[in-house]
Amino acid sequence: MQNGAGRRQTENNRSAGRGGKKKGNRLRLFVQLCFTALTNGYAAGFANTTIYAGDLKHFCVPGLSCYSCPGAFGACPLGSLQAVLGSRNFNFSFYIVGFLMAVGALMGRFVCGWLCPFGLVQDLLYRIPFVKKFRRLPGDRWLRYLKYVILVGFVIVLPMTVVDIIGQGSPWFCKYICPSGTLMAGIPLVAGDPGLQEAAGGLFLWKVAVLAVLVLLSVVVYRPFCRYLCPLGAMYGVFNPVSLCRLQVDRDICTKCGVCQKTCGMDIPVWEKPASVECIRCGDCVKACPHGAIRLTGPADLIRRGGAVGNAGTSGAVESSADSVEDRH
Repeated sequence: MQNGAGRRQTENNRSAGRGGKKKGNRLRLFVQLCFTALTNGYAAGFANTTIYAGDLKHFCVPGLSCYSCPGAFGACPLGSLQAVLGSRNFNFSFYIVGFLMAVGALMGRFVCGWLCPFGLVQDLLYRIPFVKKFRRLPGDRWLRYLKYVILVGFVIVLPMTVVDIIGQGSPWFCKYICPSGTLMAGIPLVAGDPGLQEAAGGLFLWKVAVLAVLVLLSVVVYRPFCRYLCPLGAMYGVFNPVSLCRLQVDRDICTKCGVCQKTCGMDIPVWEKPASVECIRCGDCVKACPHGAIRLTGPADLIRRGGAVGNAGTSGAVESSADSVEDRH
């Protein structure tokens, strides 16, 4: 009789855990969709193949949002930073640098997990069924440093030092790498303008190839662009240990069971590195922890309210979480 009651309690914990995770995932998807529509919802731009040039374009949005996207209301912080650094009349931009520091100090990589349109694209691609999902790419440990190389080289150094005859630098990251710009600006503009179709050459094909590779990788590996290439994520990640939005682990009740890492799409041992620069603050580990040992503080408290109903559980919930993660990966 007692064993039967224990089994029923275990099943209840499993159901609560799955329900909390699904509820939290729906909340994050809803926020991502709303923010993408809010920042890239200029429908007339897509209809007429034009670029919005109103007053809102003077202001940056937190995530990647190409200035040339027909639907974009705001400016991309990376594009704006490169434009300033590459200008022949270079002046230190306190607005752009201050904006990046303020967003980083407030949210860190919460922006990546909840507010970046290209992050949403990768999340949706990863939902596509595939015969086998991979937790990481070969050489993952070293590939993660590539985004810092891109940040220093393509976003800062090259725009400042490689200039044309009049002393003007180019936005190297936007021009040669950024897949978000290709998807949201390059392809829609070229598709809707015959003149641009005739002018499109090798550079455009290169950008499409970069995008295609990342799209394919996103189906089998969780967020490869965020992990390995995104300089904006690298910049915000530096603030993760000190941002108001951060993960906290209660060491008194944490058993180091490893469920948080198995659940984490970025493959982070959360119990050991809650302030990891790789963490996008998606909240999956918060909802998966069977002991309720992990919480998000600051602006991201909405995650706990939205999906933490499955935090309390027993060892049965541990097994359920681990099994579901193994099925997913």
